[in-house]
Amino acid sequence: MSRTKSSLLLLLAAFIWGNAFVAQSVAMDSIGPWTFNFIRDLIAAIVLLPVVHYADKARKNRGEEKETWHQKDLLKGGILCGVILAVASMLQQTGIIYTTTAKAGFLTAMYCVLVPVLGIFLGKKTRPLIWGCVVLAAVGLYFLCMTSGSFTLQYGDILELLDAVCFAFHILVIDHFSPKVDGIRMSCIQFFVASVVCLIGTLVFESISFSAFASAAVPILYAGIFSSAGGYTLQIIGQKNADPAVASILLCLESVFATLAGFVFLHQTLSFREILGCVLMFIAIVIASLPEKQKSPGQA
Repeated sequence: MSRTKSSLLLLLAAFIWGNAFVAQSVAMDSIGPWTFNFIRDLIAAIVLLPVVHYADKARKNRGEEKETWHQKDLLKGGILCGVILAVASMLQQTGIIYTTTAKAGFLTAMYCVLVPVLGIFLGKKTRPLIWGCVVLAAVGLYFLCMTSGSFTLQYGDILELLDAVCFAFHILVIDHFSPKVDGIRMSCIQFFVASVVCLIGTLVFESISFSAFASAAVPILYAGIFSSAGGYTLQIIGQKNADPAVASILLCLESVFATLAGFVFLHQTLSFREILGCVLMFIAIVIASLPEKQKSPGQA
C-alpha cells in the first residue's frame, strides 16, 4: 500500500472519529450514557471478531506464528485497556451532555499532549519541546473556556479533561502491550471488557429501554461500527505504511472534524476567543504528536 493510500485511511479515521461526537451528542436525547457505551462497545467487539479471523487467516498464509487467545500479556492488556476505555468513554459521553461537540473534541484531543508528560512517571524521557506544548495548550484552554473575560471550566469541560487523562493512560498501556500481542485481538478483548463494565453501570444507574434504543439506533450503530471498530482498524492499517509525522497530524484532525460536524449538524457556533483557543490547542497537539528527530550515527 502506498503512503498516499495510508494517509487517506488515516484521514478517514479522523473524519469518522470527529463525526462520532455528533452521534454521541444526538444519542443522549434518547438513551443514557451507560447504556449507550454498553451497546456501542458490544457492537464493536462483535464487528471485530471476523476481522480477527481474517487476520489469523492472512497470518497463516504468510507462514507466521498464530497468536493465542490464552497469552498472558494479551489477556492482561485487553482487560486493563477495557477498564480504562470504559471509564474514559463514560467521562466523554457524560461530559458531552454539558458541553459542545467542538469543546469535547478539542479537550479530548489533549491526550496527545498529556501522553509524553505522563510518560515521565513511567521512566520515559520528555523532550523540552513538550513542555512548550503544554503551556501553549493551557493558553488555548483558557481562551476556549473563557466566559465574559474570566476563566470558567464548566462541568462538561472538566469531565472531558478527565477523559483526556484517561485516554492518555489508555495509550500508554497500549504502547506497553502492543509490541507483545496482536493489536486487533487485544482491541476486541478490550471492547468486550468495556461493554461488561458499562453493562454493570447500566443495571445499577439506568434501565434498558428497547424503545429508547430504537430511537438512538442510528448514532449507536455509527459509534459502534464506524467509530470504534472501523476507526481503530483503519488506524492500524493506515499507520503501517504512513510517515509517522503525517500520521500524527492526520489523526489530530479529529478535533477539527468534531468542530465542523457540530457546526454543520447541530448548528453549534464558536466565538472568536473559542476559535483562537481551538487553534492554539490544535497547534500544541500537532507539535506534541510529531516524532522526535532521530540523531545520525555521527551525532552525540
